[in-house]
Amino acid sequence: MTAANNEYPKASNATLIGATITYVAGLFLLLSFAGPYWIESYSGMFSSFKHMGLWEYCFDRFRFPSYQYDKYFDGCHYIFGQELYVIREWLLPAWLMAVQTFVTLALMLSFMAQILLACVVVRMPLRTVLRYEWIFVSISFVMVAISSVFLFLAVAIFGGNCYRRDWLLYPSFNVLSWSYAFAVIAFILFGLAAVLLFLESRKLYELRLEAKNLVAQMQHSQPEHALHQLRDQLHQQQQLGYFRN
Repeated sequence: MTAANNEYPKASNATLIGATITYVAGLFLLLSFAGPYWIESYSGMFSSFKHMGLWEYCFDRFRFPSYQYDKYFDGCHYIFGQELYVIREWLLPAWLMAVQTFVTLALMLSFMAQILLACVVVRMPLRTVLRYEWIFVSISFVMVAISSVFLFLAVAIFGGNCYRRDWLLYPSFNVLSWSYAFAVIAFILFGLAAVLLFLESRKLYELRLEAKNLVAQMQHSQPEHALHQLRDQLHQQQQLGYFRN
């Protein structure tokens, strides 16, 4: 088996499909993570709230009723920026911080899983991947599965709380938007990829056990084979000696 002639086992179709789905899901997750359209107001309602994402809010001359000064919040601003500092406690409730945490962790885990799967697919480093492929795929499966669970929690928490009346004003004017939809798609794709990677990791582990058993049987049978050869040689020598006498 030589690397120069590409005479080494390639990644299986299940691994390739699982890796491809993971990459596509990671793209959807990245767009959802950065997109400022988790929820938006209907265009015909002329609401002062326009849209928001995990890290950004957009207003059109919005006045917060509980703020003691007559101040308008206008334009799009980073949630942790100075402009929204005075109303950040209202804009960032505990449940939304939980959503941010789950989506961030899912993004980090999926990115690490994509690196491991890329190593398995391109076979680099070759010896390490061929020796520990089942470990690479198993770790990728765990990361992708956890990412799917985190995204499920994120979309469930956000979908269950985004119409609360103690958060954005006039929640009936708002609707879930494409960034939220991308998070849902990513959650489904990660779940599908996790199933494929789990099946492939189990298959690779079984093949590894079979290879170990085969090597053990060969090592165990070698002394007996050598003993049989020695007996045959002694028997031949005895026959030669008998004919000479």
